[in-house]
Amino acid sequence: MGNIRPAYVKRAARLIFEKYGDQVSVDFDKNKELVAKVLNIESKFLRNAIAGYLTSYAKRFMKTELEEEATEEVEEEES
Repeated sequence: MGNIRPAYVKRAARLIFEKYGDQVSVDFDKNKELVAKVLNIESKFLRNAIAGYLTSYAKRFMKTELEEEATEEVEEEES
């Protein structure tokens, strides 16, 4: 089973993804540096929680993009 994260962690990660989506990656360490740079958080636990959710959010976003592209290619081939 996965971790259930608080709403404030999800909200912060989504806001970072919307503003800095081009800098977000699927690498946790890079996202951790981005969170530390963007947000002024002293809590290591909170920074890591936001970076972890941001990483999984980015992976999910990229996966759906790839699936949409594959679906479009199949539809074009069928036409």
